[in-house]
Amino acid sequence: MKASPGARSWIAAGVRHELLTRALPALRHDMAAPVSVIRMALLMLKRQVGTTPIDPSACEERVALIDNQVSELVEGIRSLRDWELATADDGITRSALVAQCVGLMRAAFDMHGVTLDVDAALDPLEGEPRRPQGAALRYLLLGGLGYLHDSVPEAGAIRIDADRADALRLNALPRESGGVSPVLGAHRAPRALAIDAIALQSLAEDLGYTVALERDSVRFSLAAG
Repeated sequence: MKASPGARSWIAAGVRHELLTRALPALRHDMAAPVSVIRMALLMLKRQVGTTPIDPSACEERVALIDNQVSELVEGIRSLRDWELATADDGITRSALVAQCVGLMRAAFDMHGVTLDVDAALDPLEGEPRRPQGAALRYLLLGGLGYLHDSVPEAGAIRIDADRADALRLNALPRESGGVSPVLGAHRAPRALAIDAIALQSLAEDLGYTVALERDSVRFSLAAG
């Protein structure tokens, strides 16, 4: 029986939740790191204030460090809004989209013996156009990475290439013999909540995008429709 539009939306919502869960360790690290620096700087500031005479320049240096880290923490918290589809955003460039998603998932994929390679054509360019619906595109690219990670057990790398001017192509590349430990290979894909073809297609349709899926590749345009 074919899934109704409402059922596809529920599937898509579940996929988005799973993708956010996978990205949370990196997001949490980005927010926890400034807190650690702030705590250290406050401890040093407390010691400096307690000395006689007080060194104004040293105190100013610690205050400046704390102020900088507070700004980074606030920016990290605000970035959580980027995951909300109902929130209007300023769009995103293709290179920034790829850089963000790779930054979120590289460590997790490395732990599972899968490297992420990015086409040099996706380096930032001056005057690069911004694509609308940055949150939707982020979920879509993360979904494509998750699909190849979970569905191609022999993959040792996933390559992200520019496809013409307005699309991305993801390809799973075979692992070299002996390229990953048996322990990592045995625990690589979270099969209980694997992102399969149906999950990715439901996500794309719910977001308003079209994806072309093959066993070891994903292609999608950055334009909805």
